[in-house]
Amino acid sequence: MASKGGEGEHPSVTLFRQYLRIRTVQPEPDYGAAVAFLEERARQLDLGCQKVEVAPGHVVTVLTWPGTNPTLSSILLNSHTDVVPVFKEHWSHDPFEGFKDADGYIYGRGSQDMKCVSIQYLEAVRRLKVEGHRFPRTIHMTFVPDEETGGHQGMELFVKRPEFQALRAGFALDEGLANPTDAFTVFYSERSPWWVRVTSTGKPGHGSRFIEDTAAEKLAFEEQLQSWCQAAGKGVTFEFAQKWTKPQVTSTDESDPWWAAFSGVFKDMNLTLEPDIFPAATDCRYIRAVGVPALGFSPMNHTPVLLHDHDERLHEAVFLRGVDIYTQLLPALASVPALPSES
Repeated sequence: MASKGGEGEHPSVTLFRQYLRIRTVQPEPDYGAAVAFLEERARQLDLGCQKVEVAPGHVVTVLTWPGTNPTLSSILLNSHTDVVPVFKEHWSHDPFEGFKDADGYIYGRGSQDMKCVSIQYLEAVRRLKVEGHRFPRTIHMTFVPDEETGGHQGMELFVKRPEFQALRAGFALDEGLANPTDAFTVFYSERSPWWVRVTSTGKPGHGSRFIEDTAAEKLAFEEQLQSWCQAAGKGVTFEFAQKWTKPQVTSTDESDPWWAAFSGVFKDMNLTLEPDIFPAATDCRYIRAVGVPALGFSPMNHTPVLLHDHDERLHEAVFLRGVDIYTQLLPALASVPALPSES
């Protein structure tokens, strides 16, 4: 049996495991339980809390720590609440139990993607508030639905709403990936997904009859999509379920004040940072598309990449180190001096 957070366990780890137990698993995520969990965190931390329903049953929860200078743009810390499905028979432990083994590995769907980051944001803010800190820039934490199915009923809609504009985001952080080496990976752009839906129609009937011109027969072509559809004959069409054509790149030039603040923390902590392009797609693409520079970052080094995999897990020491890193990152980012556009 997994402990519920035994004696001697760090409270941040206990909270992480509690969040992993909320079944926000696609295709029927319990978003209500996640929102209630986040509302309680806002109450405990004395943060502002706003709920924005961007689509029926799809709520973006915004927790806000006001800065001392409201004329400055804000820092946006984004994470998604949903997780991908599981095949329990391939897991060593219940993927929604928040099990921690004797070696300190925490098993659970979302342990890497990306409930760890959600709690790291919250716990870093907790530490900074307890220590009495205030920063010039407001910090908003957004917890969004639907990322794992493309973000179409989540961040894609949220960035178009007045509630997002009211956040006045100047810079954002979102999810990254684990790195099995000593380095931490940071993503300044990402690939553009093109999801294709192909429709093939043809004569029906049992396969044993060797019917000519069946729908399945047409799907055996291997040419490029357009020429493939033309060669297949009438009744074969395709459409893009998702076609992203607006890739944006966030600056990693040392002259950029946001990058300088972000990378400077790693220099100060003597940690290795590896900039890269994200190999898949995240909600960062929607944030960048509306003109907000964003970096994808999940502070997990010495960790195999296990997002969407069986036995997804994260060591509690790596998780806690991530809280330490955000506790250094947030003051640096929220204290970036006024930019020319803000003066």
